[in-house]
Amino acid sequence: MTAVRTPLIDRRDFLRAAGAGFMATMTPRAWAKTLDADAVFATAFVKRDGSYGAAVLSEAGDVLHAIDLPDRGHDVTFDPVSKRSVVFARQPGTFAVVFDHTGRDKPLTIASVAGRHFFGHGVFSPDGALLYATENDFDNAAGVVGVYDARSGFKRIGEFPTYGMGPHELLLLGDGRTIAVANGGIETHPDYGRAELNIATMKPSYVLVDRITGDLIEKHELPSALHQLSIRHMDCEQAGTVWFGCQYRGPATDRPLLVGRAARGKDLQLLDMPQDVLAGFRNYIGSVAANPAAGTVAVTSPEGNSLAVIDASSGRIVATRALVEVCGLAPDGSGFVATTGAGEIVEGNGARRSEPDYVWDNHMLRISEPA
Repeated sequence: MTAVRTPLIDRRDFLRAAGAGFMATMTPRAWAKTLDADAVFATAFVKRDGSYGAAVLSEAGDVLHAIDLPDRGHDVTFDPVSKRSVVFARQPGTFAVVFDHTGRDKPLTIASVAGRHFFGHGVFSPDGALLYATENDFDNAAGVVGVYDARSGFKRIGEFPTYGMGPHELLLLGDGRTIAVANGGIETHPDYGRAELNIATMKPSYVLVDRITGDLIEKHELPSALHQLSIRHMDCEQAGTVWFGCQYRGPATDRPLLVGRAARGKDLQLLDMPQDVLAGFRNYIGSVAANPAAGTVAVTSPEGNSLAVIDASSGRIVATRALVEVCGLAPDGSGFVATTGAGEIVEGNGARRSEPDYVWDNHMLRISEPA
């Protein structure tokens, strides 16, 4: 059940694709850093002046390219075929912006249709022809996946159910057809902003859906005693196991397990953790990222100012780190790069870089293309 993965974009290919126009927009320092970079990342941000945007970063943390957003963004997805990225508005946002990460093409805004808003996440089909986005059918309190034709100006051409409420992150698995969806189980409606309307009755679930037919393949719910454990973010490691992180909406004094794994045909498994690590998350996992090359999975908690790295095979915690407002997370080499709400970019080797004008948002994407 491996997710679709592609190698890291080579910096020489990135620069070749970017062309002279992109190079002309860069400062000499940023250009020099790009020549030395081994990775390119994308993330949403808020600037200290209150403006919003999305940025492409070098491995060293330099801002190589940035676009403006009308409001706060959330996550970014990338199509290695067209080499375009899409940044989605944070729930209950009604826009997504398509942009060329080299800065050559003008950004294109996708507006959500009437009766729907975005939940902040999406994924492309393997051929880049379709974009799938988690959305809220808010008048019916139902989750849907909106389908957009990427070859016809991202026109919305349909939708299918997520078989749950409050869908958040979705993954395209390795067969190129199955989509995994984390249904957070929380009812929201834009008339009430980000208010959560059904905490007493919420039912989170993890589902597998056929992206071609829209049919439900599998649905897994947590035990009834954990019905307030909202499944939110996911990633897939080398062996094909999907790892997920949760956010608890029950009493703050409770200490439920927050990280789990899912394998096709099996019940969800929550990962036992040392109590000091678990307590450090403050009942909130903000991002999940797998590093297939290293055989590890990392999770972050901006509420608990905490990052933990897990050995994917044994489920053992192999490293922890305290970082103020850490959330964004992406694999890099044998470790992970993390971003924080304090404007820091933290490499796996411990090197830290601060961008005082930026508040990095919840997620970070490692931009990849086919080998």
